[in-house]
Amino acid sequence: MFLENTVNHTEQFGWIEVICGSMFSGKTEELIRRLKRAQFAKQRVEIFKPIVDTRYDNEMVVSHNANEIRSTPVSLSSNIRLLVNNVDVVGIDEAQFFDDEIVSVCNDLANKGIRVIVAGLDMDFKGNPFGPMPALMATAEYVTKVHAVCTRTGNLANYSFRKSNSDDIVFLGETQEYEPLSRAAYYEAILSQKKEIQKEKKSEINLE
Repeated sequence: MFLENTVNHTEQFGWIEVICGSMFSGKTEELIRRLKRAQFAKQRVEIFKPIVDTRYDNEMVVSHNANEIRSTPVSLSSNIRLLVNNVDVVGIDEAQFFDDEIVSVCNDLANKGIRVIVAGLDMDFKGNPFGPMPALMATAEYVTKVHAVCTRTGNLANYSFRKSNSDDIVFLGETQEYEPLSRAAYYEAILSQKKEIQKEKKSEINLE
C-alpha cells in the first residue's frame, strides 16, 4: 500500500509519484483516490489530461469504475507550466500520450515544492516502453506498478493486448479493443494474431 509522504515546508521541494501498469489495472482509480484525499485535506489540487483522451468525457478524468474528478485537457505538456498556479498537488492522467517534455515539466513542478502524481501505461500494445513513461519512472521518488487480472488465465496481467489489427501506437479503446493478459497469455495471443494475419494475406493473394 502506498502511504502519502508529508510535506516538509522547510525543504521547499516536492516529489513525483508514478502510477503505472496495463489497461484495466486501476491506474486512474488510484490517481483519483490520491487526489481526492488531498482535496479532503484542503490542499490545492490541479488535474490535467491529454486533450486526445475523450473516451468517457472531454474534461473529467474517469476511471473504468466510473469514478471521476474534474481536470483540464491540454494539448502540450508545456501548457501545464502555464496553467499551474499556487497549488500543492498536480495530478496528470494518461501521461504516455504526452510529449517528452512532460518529464521536465514534472521535475520543474516538484522542484518548486509541488507534489506531482502521474498515471499512465508503462508499455504499449507491442510490449515496448510507452513514450515518456520510462523517464518519468526513473526520475520519480515513488513508483507504484498496479496489475490487472488476465482474462485468459486469472493470473496477474501486465500486458495490454490489442484485439484489432491497427498498428497505430495511439489508439483509444476499451474492452472491445483491449484485453489485459499475463506474459504467457500475451505471447500466445501475439503468435495467434500473426498466424491469422498471414492467413488473411494468403487468402487475398489467392483471390487475386
